[in-house]
Amino acid sequence: MTRKKVSEVRVREETSPLLRDVNMTMPPTCSGLLCLSLLLGKSLLVSSVQVVTSGQQNISLNGKWTLENSNGTLSLPAEVPGCVHTALLKQGYIQDPYYRFNDVAYGWIALDNWTYTTTFTVPSDMRAKQRVMLVFEGIDTISTVSLNGAAVGRTDNMFLQYDFSVGALLTEGDNVLTVSLASPVRYAAQRSEAHSYRVPPDCPPEVQQGQCHVNYIRKEQSSFSWDWGPSFPTAGLWKGVRLEAYDVLRVFHLATVPVYSTYSGWSLQVELQVEVVAEVTRGQLTLSLPGLDTQQTFPVQLLPGRTRNTYTLHVNTSGPVELWWPSGHGDQPSYPLTLQGVLGPGLTFTADTKVYFRTVELVQEPVPGSPGLSFYFRVNGKAVFMKGSNWIPTHSFQDLVSPAGVRSLLESAVAANMNALRVWGGGVYQQDLFYSLCDELGVMVWQDFMFACALYPTEEDFMDSVREEVRQQVRRLKSHPSVVLWSGNNENEVALATNWFGIPGPERPLYVKDYVKLYVDNIRALVLEEDQSRPFLASSPTNGLASERQGWVADDPYDPRYGDTHYYSYSRDCWDWSAFPRTRFASEYGFQSWPSFSTLQKVSVPEDWSWDGPFSSHRQHHAEGNRQMLEQAGLHYHLPNATDPLRRYKHTLYITQVMQAQCVKAQTEFYRRSRSEVVGGKGHTMGALYWQLNDIWQAPSWSSIEFGGKWKMLHYFAQRFFAPVLPVGFEDGVSMVIYAVSDLSVDLNLTAQVSVLSWSRPDPVCKLSSPATLVRGNSATPIFRQPVDALLKGCGNCTRRSCLLAFHLEDNHGARWGPGNHHFLCSPRDAEGIEAPHITIWFTVRGDGERGYTVTLRSTSVAPFVWLDAGDVPGRFGSNGFLMASRSQEVGFVPWGPTSAEELGRALTVTSLRDVY
Repeated sequence: MTRKKVSEVRVREETSPLLRDVNMTMPPTCSGLLCLSLLLGKSLLVSSVQVVTSGQQNISLNGKWTLENSNGTLSLPAEVPGCVHTALLKQGYIQDPYYRFNDVAYGWIALDNWTYTTTFTVPSDMRAKQRVMLVFEGIDTISTVSLNGAAVGRTDNMFLQYDFSVGALLTEGDNVLTVSLASPVRYAAQRSEAHSYRVPPDCPPEVQQGQCHVNYIRKEQSSFSWDWGPSFPTAGLWKGVRLEAYDVLRVFHLATVPVYSTYSGWSLQVELQVEVVAEVTRGQLTLSLPGLDTQQTFPVQLLPGRTRNTYTLHVNTSGPVELWWPSGHGDQPSYPLTLQGVLGPGLTFTADTKVYFRTVELVQEPVPGSPGLSFYFRVNGKAVFMKGSNWIPTHSFQDLVSPAGVRSLLESAVAANMNALRVWGGGVYQQDLFYSLCDELGVMVWQDFMFACALYPTEEDFMDSVREEVRQQVRRLKSHPSVVLWSGNNENEVALATNWFGIPGPERPLYVKDYVKLYVDNIRALVLEEDQSRPFLASSPTNGLASERQGWVADDPYDPRYGDTHYYSYSRDCWDWSAFPRTRFASEYGFQSWPSFSTLQKVSVPEDWSWDGPFSSHRQHHAEGNRQMLEQAGLHYHLPNATDPLRRYKHTLYITQVMQAQCVKAQTEFYRRSRSEVVGGKGHTMGALYWQLNDIWQAPSWSSIEFGGKWKMLHYFAQRFFAPVLPVGFEDGVSMVIYAVSDLSVDLNLTAQVSVLSWSRPDPVCKLSSPATLVRGNSATPIFRQPVDALLKGCGNCTRRSCLLAFHLEDNHGARWGPGNHHFLCSPRDAEGIEAPHITIWFTVRGDGERGYTVTLRSTSVAPFVWLDAGDVPGRFGSNGFLMASRSQEVGFVPWGPTSAEELGRALTVTSLRDVY
């Protein structure tokens, strides 16, 4: 995901008629991005765990504020948390920013400066407290904060939480609080222009229609545009605002980190960060884990100021501790932890939280038969194959990210047999709910820090801001068992190593020095200081330990014998498994597709429904992406040729999803079957995280779930190719080979049951069975091999073009293990006898309909890629995009909201491959 190399400072000038005479000025400058020493405020983390301290009073300042642009031509109510774009939308000043071409039309919003204002009163007893803090959980991004006309602080980092001491400024009556926000686009451009040397990339490729120099500002990098998303450089108070008042102390951070020792068993490190006004000399803290019959009381002495205090609770060894496991490997039990502090007469605090116990290691050690090193995760002593995807921001406007939407995406990931997600480094650190749900669902999180596809400045003011960002985020997230890895950045090592940005050779050492300073000397050092319970990588992709030995920038970070790899190839035949890297760990790979028509319809009009039209071109932010999709599809499928333009457009959307699903299936199955073997020094693959899980808007992308939560065909495929037990078939030379892949801990005796099918009818031509083979737990084992010509010769008149293979796994008792699978012996475009299947549909209702519906399909011939689409009826099918190789098949549909059989019947359509030509 490289950016276009442009040397000049550029700001896209798109000005609304409302702003013709706006004087775009920046707030007064100060020495550095973290401009807090001038004023009273300092940044700190407020824990998501609720801590109740006696005598402390809080007032929420969320709710209605007033928002005004720089010249006063716009003044409107605005909700906090929120941002300028959503405030303008709610008050009717703009339309849906995602509608048609509005992302470009509304570019003027990010070029203006905006001010949030609110008025509030504070009770006298609260004003009388020794200290009153104004706390901002998140400000996006460059701002000056003032109270009653006095400046109290400045902010420069979207990912920080800030607090300012304001007790002396509060008045008896109305208090006026203002937050003046500078244009992030103009700020980034000014920072770039003032820098002593170029820090590339300057601007995104023109196809992304974005803004420049995002690497100079600590905000969501993809908000200036990306190859899957629009340019909406937001500004606002994107998280909560409140006042906190207290006399003696406040607890502003609580973290728990379990530690295991082979000698003493489990202990729990409990970390409290407090701000103390008056010294506490004879306090005590009681930690209680009732579920493990463990309790301990500690003496507490706290000096004035901010301190971090760690207490080690040794867990009772008389009984077993239930461990947290990734999904598919066990349960996710938690234990309630209670903290009770008595710090003086009448001064107490209490807190309740959950504790999970697990260990995690990143294993990089010699691999027999290979010159490289392994790269896999070991959880609770067990090697775990990571199955999953990459998570990008779910919306351009973070205040519109709903808890229900986050839960739906995560539950969809688990429903597709995923056990891991990589939170990609060009977005945002996710909200607390995301990590709590990952804890509950058993989803491992590979957590990037928010640096992506760029080099970054390393002046001290920028580094101060980054260091505080790292401290806050690690402290906030390290209690979560789901977080199994910290990673410094996305693709920045490889950008340097392969010279994405055309840096002249003599200048390269300067940029390598900056890279090491940022990710090693600062981020890595801070992570190791704050959290030694999980591993750290400087980048992704990387050669891991081998990159470290080469000074942190390897000669070839794509070397498949080390670390993780990112691999994309849109021109090579995606059915050719020999083209895929036999890597240790595949952390990015994928292919684009378009979303469904019902998703696009919400942001378009009939004149937009053309593959070659302006709308399709505008939504495609990956250069040549639309052409690449059809060229890849054309290798194996007939392209749509309906004479009706709308029908052809819908069929084209469908064929891109067929292509994407089959391509990612081929690559993922290759990685899964490569887990137990080393070929030519390569292999022992232990992770497959395709790019990408979700979408930020309605557009073509690499996602398997559309904006709004609808599953693409790829996600239904993922449910099968990530199954715990899976048969994988492929051709190796002249032979058909089937592997049994198992993520289970138990051994199985399995046979491959193979059916040879004719394209012209859904009845098997013949059946074959392999001998029973021992399939060890957590392995991939070949269990079937036969020359294709010999196999077909024994099945009547079958040829490669007239027949295909379907297969599944059975044990000695005839019980099936895992989903079925299939293998095309030729491209469907070359198949002989493939016919229109004439699929008919019947409905039956389970229970009262809320629990779902059953769709019965009947077909006269084998139908590949049968796609059921419920239009705007939210929900998902039990299976979809499947090969229908029987005359009748039942498919369940579970709605995500109220619906009826009549509504579903009106919306439901069915498409198969033969329908598009």
